[in-house]
This record gives sequence, C-alpha cells and structure tokens, in this order.
Amino acid sequence: MEHLPISLYILFALTALLTIVLFFKAVGFSKTLTSIFFLWLTIQSLLSISGFYQVIHVMPPRFVLLVLPPIALIVATFFSKKGKAFITGIDIGKLTILHIIRIPVELTLYWLFIHHAVPEMMTFEGRNFDILCGITAPFIYYFGYIKNKLNKKVLLAWNIICLLLLANIVTTAVLSAPFPIQKFAFSQPNIALLYFPFSLLPAFIVPIVLFSHLVSIRKLLGS
Repeated sequence: MEHLPISLYILFALTALLTIVLFFKAVGFSKTLTSIFFLWLTIQSLLSISGFYQVIHVMPPRFVLLVLPPIALIVATFFSKKGKAFITGIDIGKLTILHIIRIPVELTLYWLFIHHAVPEMMTFEGRNFDILCGITAPFIYYFGYIKNKLNKKVLLAWNIICLLLLANIVTTAVLSAPFPIQKFAFSQPNIALLYFPFSLLPAFIVPIVLFSHLVSIRKLLGS
C-alpha cells in the first residue's frame, strides 16, 4: 500500500474526522462515548498497522474483529435501558446530514480502485450506488427537517433504501476480500480494508452509518 498518494490518506482522515464531528452534533458530546471511540480507534489502528488483518488464510477471518464488536455495541444500545435513553435524545435530522460522508467515502473507494487496491465493483462505476445517499442527504435534511415538506413515509423510505445500499456494498466488500469465503473479484480483490487507515472504514465509519439509519428508522416508526 506504499504506492498510494498521501492525498488519499488525507482525504480518508478528513472523512473520519467529519464523521466524528457530525455524529457528536447529532447525539451530543459525551465523555463516555469519546473514551469508547478513542479506545476502539486506537486498538484497531494498532492491529492494522501491525499487519494483523493481513493474515487472510484463517477461519473465521480476522476481519470479523473489525465489525463484530461495533455490531454488538449497536445491539446493546437498542436493547439496554441506558441505550434506549441515549437513542431518545438523538436528533435524527442531524443524523441525516451525517450521511454526506458517503460522498468522500465513495471517492476514496474509487481512488483505491484506480490504484488497484479494491475492485471496480466496489465503486460507483461498478455495483456500488451508495454515493446517492450522500448526494441526497442534504436535500432530505433540508426539506424533511428544516422545511418539514417531506412526510414520515418519505423519510422512512429514504432511510430504508440507503440502508439496503449500505448492505449491498458491505456484502460486496466482504465477498471480494481475499478470504476463504471470497466469491468475487479474484483478479483484483479488496485488499485496502486490511490496511491502516482504511480498515477504519468497516471498523468505525460503516457502523456509525448503520447506527444512524437504524436510529432514524426506529424513531420515525415510533413517532
């Protein structure tokens, strides 16, 4: 991965920083959450830098350690008393604008494809249409939560569609990675996400995007 331009690393770093800023604006600043984020990012960064995730011929793939803990935390948040109270205070309008981060994420993936680090199917030139969520997010936020011109059905439909698009790229990314379960992209597998800092995409950015949609859907259904 030494062949990648420094500007690509900067783009991804700024994307991760923007994710944190927008997420805290939606949920409110919390010392506990900050500590969790800092600890998780530190652990995953050190593991990625050490080459831990580059050991691929094992089952289950070590990659699961990137994604399972955030998923477990999301589940715990939705089913615990404190987690439910936390969700109650979240501004889903601000969670909606958070999805603009999907634009630089998709640009990062396209840039990685150009440098032969991910397959074309993981980009908007392939089977990944997730960038549409980022493009439409400001309009959904403005007309849905500022002007109140969009009803709950439209807001709910947008979240569900974007959630399905997220599931599509996540599935594509996993099945095109060089694991024993690989199904796609054998000529150019998805190797970028095994390296720092791009491993933080599945470990941090994707879980926040997933959580944002799930919270929005829950609150829209319950309101």
